[in-house]
Amino acid sequence: MAKAHPALVQESPFVNEVRLNARLWALVIGVVLVLVTLTPLLWKRVERFDTGPDYRIPYALSKDYWLYQRRLQQLASTSIVVLGDSVVWGEYVLPDGTWSHFLNRESGGTNLFVNTGVNGLFPLALEGLVRWYGQSLRHRKVLLHCNVLWMTSPKVDLSSGKEERFNHAALVPQFSPRIPCYRADASERLNAIVERNVPFLEWVSHLQNAYFGQKSIPKWTLEEENGDPPRYPNAYRNPFSQIKLTVPAEPLSDAERGPNSARHKPWATDATGTARFDWVALDKSLQWHAFQRVIEILRERGNDVLVVLGPFNEHIMAQENRPAYRRIQDDVAGWLSMNRIPHVAPEPLPSELYADGSHPLTQGYQLLAKRLYSDPAFQKWMNPK
Repeated sequence: MAKAHPALVQESPFVNEVRLNARLWALVIGVVLVLVTLTPLLWKRVERFDTGPDYRIPYALSKDYWLYQRRLQQLASTSIVVLGDSVVWGEYVLPDGTWSHFLNRESGGTNLFVNTGVNGLFPLALEGLVRWYGQSLRHRKVLLHCNVLWMTSPKVDLSSGKEERFNHAALVPQFSPRIPCYRADASERLNAIVERNVPFLEWVSHLQNAYFGQKSIPKWTLEEENGDPPRYPNAYRNPFSQIKLTVPAEPLSDAERGPNSARHKPWATDATGTARFDWVALDKSLQWHAFQRVIEILRERGNDVLVVLGPFNEHIMAQENRPAYRRIQDDVAGWLSMNRIPHVAPEPLPSELYADGSHPLTQGYQLLAKRLYSDPAFQKWMNPK
């Protein structure tokens, strides 16, 4: 038998390739689409998510919008959603010291009022949260909190021309209406739009928030600890071991919140306010226009909305600054009345029941719930017949 010439053997490359025809490519794409579509749905069945009375989205998961959407999908049709920013969430208090907790106590129930507040939220972000992640809120009662804190200056209104970094940037309108202080590049804006429209990407973001400290797996792997030389504790750890298939819960003991924390104290030892706010007129306020759009979205979805205006801490303001605040408050109430939106504006709480400009302490929430429950407009909204 003749042998192949050595030169010919060396020149013949070893080829190990598989070329897919159109039919095989269609099969591969179909399999990928099925996995991408089904994975977030199946994950809800295998991942444990314990809620119960007084549940609120944990502070560490404030940007886990996929989990927020999942929480809303769990609610009974009879639940009344308490919707808003950190005042609803309860910045200085424990879950059993929140507004919704004391509303439930006044109602004699345990889970009629549900805390769907998110820490660090504001109207422009609330609009995105409701529009993209709040579809399951349809046809139910919604108690919507209006916090005029977001109109105390062009900076917090986000209408300032100076670049500012702020929470929940992925929720705000990325292109229109324009937010002057938001300077994200086009790729970041497009990424935010794509993610909120692709459930698989939302699920990936959930994994990062719940199990990897809000980091992607590569960034988590390269996370650096302070020291000389620096240490990389996650460099050789198995990332899959981080996924416990149980949504992290809020800590039972929180050093930052509750009556035993150093932060849970009155804003001042006396009632002499010195703060002077550069109030933004309603017709020029980006936050107010966003709040109006939130109401519009909810009403279009068949929600029965009650707006609670306040409780803003008037005591913190200098005397000469209060008339401008009251004009803002009157204008908000006037717009709500003109549009036939039920609303309540509780009187300010005693000074010692505020922790800062808008957040009550535990006893403040208790008094606020009691006053709200005794208000005729609230009672009419609760029992329209």
